[in-house]
Amino acid sequence: MSWKLTAADLSDLARGATLLGTGGGGDPYIGKMLVEQVLGTGSITILDPDDLADDLFVIPTAQMGAPTVMIEKIPAGFEATLALRTLEDHLGRKADATMPIECGGINSMIPLLVAAETGLPVVDGDGMGRAFPELSMETFAVYGVHGSPLALAGERGERVIIDTGDDDRQMEWLARGITIRLGGVGHIAEYAMSGADVKRTAVPRTISMALALGRAIRLAREAHSSPFEAIAETLSTTLYSHVRELFVGKVADVERRTTDGFAKGRAVILPLDPSSDDRFEIAFQNENLIAHHNGDVVAIVPDLICVVDHETAEPITTEGLRYGQRVRVLGISTPAMMRTQAALQAFGPTAFGLTEPFMPVEGETAAAEAALEFAATARGVGVAEEAHA
Repeated sequence: MSWKLTAADLSDLARGATLLGTGGGGDPYIGKMLVEQVLGTGSITILDPDDLADDLFVIPTAQMGAPTVMIEKIPAGFEATLALRTLEDHLGRKADATMPIECGGINSMIPLLVAAETGLPVVDGDGMGRAFPELSMETFAVYGVHGSPLALAGERGERVIIDTGDDDRQMEWLARGITIRLGGVGHIAEYAMSGADVKRTAVPRTISMALALGRAIRLAREAHSSPFEAIAETLSTTLYSHVRELFVGKVADVERRTTDGFAKGRAVILPLDPSSDDRFEIAFQNENLIAHHNGDVVAIVPDLICVVDHETAEPITTEGLRYGQRVRVLGISTPAMMRTQAALQAFGPTAFGLTEPFMPVEGETAAAEAALEFAATARGVGVAEEAHA
């Protein structure tokens, strides 16, 4: 069932999207401000994926680049819509709707900006179920929809079409190179697909989930109750049903560098009790990828590793990490469709050069049950055979 999103929802949505961004995806604050400016007192129609007509034509829109660059390089505001129009012209067909490629970070906002500027509805779903650093790391691609042709637009009106056929990694490589030469940030339209494809390949209802998360955190704080319990309760009825506290401590060191169009580095978190010799370390590439506690892996991509404020549960991005911050680290399970063998090849540990195997944050038994349930109900060809236990 479709619903209306207004400017009053954007702050809660941004908070929830920052949590789902797992440290990356770009801070949605700037995107929120751009949407508010264009939307005013109007509203945006959000479409439930199950209600889409099979022949509906959907073009996702997004921003790409290193989150650290996005803090200083503010978008002009028209780039994403320009990318959409460029791809429409190339394909010779107008979009009936847009949608996010990722629900985390600023890319929760870019399709809303396009919708506010064009009047298009936005599909309640995405292709990452969180944030990932590369365009090829999409459930769309895993289950048979490819990103090309891609349209990329810059802040001075530059427009580029990239068509690599079904080679999404080559598409990412070329788009990343152009984005670097645009100053580190570009806006894109890609993964054009039908409504039937959306229902088969997208992670459903992630916009409404991000909104519910952000609202739950705010309401819990206003009621002086635990925002962490609110997060767990909100997620308990979703595809992200398991939340685990991984560590509580103080940021002791952050190493961060921007290279090859990505923000890469690590963060070290030590216990609040100075007499303890515990050590917690997170490695990231735009997003948090792997967490070690005293050398042991406690969470790993594609599961979510979220750093939040120790008391308020306000999410903290990788570019926002600072020495001395008191934080909690949460591990959140991803949907079963993000844990099939094909999915793990696209955005599991080996896709980032990690040697550690995937280990479900909630434990192998619970993950196996979820995978079997997904395999039994999967609509994609071959998905059932690839279910990962």
